[in-house]
Amino acid sequence: MSWLTSFPQINDGTLRDLKKVIDEGFRNFTRSYGDLIEGFFSPLQHLLSWSEKLLTSTPWPIILLVVAALAWGASRNIRIVIGSVVTLVLIGMFGMWTDTMKTVSMILASTLLSILIGLPLGILMSRSQRMQSALNPVLDVMQTMPSFVYLIPVVMLLGIGRVPGLIAVVIYALPPMIRLTNLGIRQVDNEVLEAADAFGSSRWQKLIKAELPLALPTIMAGINQTIMMALAMVVIASMIGVQGLGQPVLKAISNQYFTLGLFNGFAIVGIAILFDRISQSWGKRLQKHREASHG
Repeated sequence: MSWLTSFPQINDGTLRDLKKVIDEGFRNFTRSYGDLIEGFFSPLQHLLSWSEKLLTSTPWPIILLVVAALAWGASRNIRIVIGSVVTLVLIGMFGMWTDTMKTVSMILASTLLSILIGLPLGILMSRSQRMQSALNPVLDVMQTMPSFVYLIPVVMLLGIGRVPGLIAVVIYALPPMIRLTNLGIRQVDNEVLEAADAFGSSRWQKLIKAELPLALPTIMAGINQTIMMALAMVVIASMIGVQGLGQPVLKAISNQYFTLGLFNGFAIVGIAILFDRISQSWGKRLQKHREASHG
């Protein structure tokens, strides 16, 4: 009766041979196309280098003024402005300014890439049930796959550095952008679409002037989720050479430095709240503006 307690499995030799074939196939692919893949992703290296250099070399008072201006322009709320500036001031006073700027540059780059990829895919999903059926399993895998697993193929293809980290962050943070763009457009009232058709709007005009504006709150929620997931991936991405707030946290875990990990963890939380408040407020203001202009 041992077969009831021991689950039947593939023969150990067969399983070992299967793993060997897959590993060797991936290594051969890496050797054959590694240089081509690195060349394809080289613009990302330039983007990261430029954004990081810009943020780390800009004087801190200018950064504070820019953040305050962005917070005010997005929210028109003095409390959000003060909270954003105080958060950055505290981060700087505790000696985490440079690491924070490196993290912000990574988050901005990954969020930009996620929007550029996720927005068109979300629109395509909303247009085609077949596309939605095809992409949903892929998005399920992307969201449920342990984040450490993303690092293995990326590192084997591109090695250690910022670009592999950026790709891993984008893979992890992309699904909410796609899903919520699709959801927001699908939730647009049919009466609005029928009115647009009655006025002779083309599909492009209907998308730009009706569907995207009405779906904006949901799309902004997707951007928020993308930012939060990208920040959550920062610590893990530091394992493959991504500089910023994640590396001190990783060092604190390895060496049991409680205070170092706590301070940098709070800095990540502060940046997350800052991004969240500004983006949410901006989305609400855009929506009110469009409602007023159409009302």
